[in-house]
Parts: sequence; structure tokens; C-alpha cells
Amino acid sequence: MIPVRTVLTYEDYVTLPNNGRRYEIHDGELSVTPTPTFRHQWIVTRLLVALDAHVMAHDLGAVVPSPITVVLANDSIVEPDLVYIEKSRMSLVGPRGTIDGAPTLAIEILSPSTARIDRQTKKQLFERYGVPFYWIVDPDAQTIDVYRATDGAYRPADRRADDLNDLPPFPGLRIDAARLWQ
Repeated sequence: MIPVRTVLTYEDYVTLPNNGRRYEIHDGELSVTPTPTFRHQWIVTRLLVALDAHVMAHDLGAVVPSPITVVLANDSIVEPDLVYIEKSRMSLVGPRGTIDGAPTLAIEILSPSTARIDRQTKKQLFERYGVPFYWIVDPDAQTIDVYRATDGAYRPADRRADDLNDLPPFPGLRIDAARLWQ
């Protein structure tokens, strides 16, 4: 008997239960992760506050936290921890309240249950679907890996630890590393 692979789509995604778990579809396959930890959410909050203040002060666009649905393709739906959409790309916010296409920046904060997915699967999806910037935040190593797309591919990460200022795509951004990792 030949195994049959079921490819899930956005239509399947909207029928998934709203039960506190994070559901995503990666190339048609369901991915389910548990509710984030307090530390994870602390870092999301600190980054959101810093990024939102910078983006609003300079009228750059919008920063939103998860849960926010990003539809990269009908069979690739993700919920990054934080998403930034620059002003010129705000048309990506669709009538169903989702981000339909590649945001300017996707940010993932690593957790033990998501590290492999964030470093491999999602990085590949973001690269393939043209997300210009991707940050992987590692609370244990106290680093942020900044990926920038050049000619359709991510360059090797610019790893930041103590100096979290001017992180692309935000010249002039100031993030207090001690407070972030607190």
C-alpha cells in the first residue's frame, strides 16, 4: 500500500481548535507547539515595547505580537512571536485580518520545544517566501541571530549578544541587553 500524504491548507488551518496551543502549517504539514513559558513571553514583551516605541517614533509601520497569522502560501501558515511590517507593505494586512505574504521582519524566541523548527524549518520558509529579515532570539545563549536576505537567500547570521543596538532593519534602535535577558 502506498502512503498518501495529506497536504493541509489555510482552509484546514481556520478549523483548528482555539485551545492555547500554537498551530502552524509548514509546507502542508501540521506543527503544534505548547503555550510559551513566562521567560519566553517576558522577552517577547521587552522586544515588543522597544520595537514598537522605535517604529512609532519614526512612523515606520507596525509591530505586532503573536498570535498573528502570517499566510506565506496556502500551505504555509505561521505565527511568529513578533512581526514587523514596514509602512510601504501594510497592504499585506488582508481583509481576514491576516498578514498575506512576507512581512518585513519575523522574530522567533527559542524555546526547547521550538528551537529546531525555528532554526531550520521556519528559517527555510521565511527565506523561500522572501521575508527580508529574520531574528532568532536565544534566551539561553543571550544572543540574537540576525538574518538578512540578499539575492533571495539569507546571509550567515550576524550574532549579537551585548550590543543589541541598530539591529537591521532598524538603524537607531536601542535595546538594553541587560533588561532583555533579565
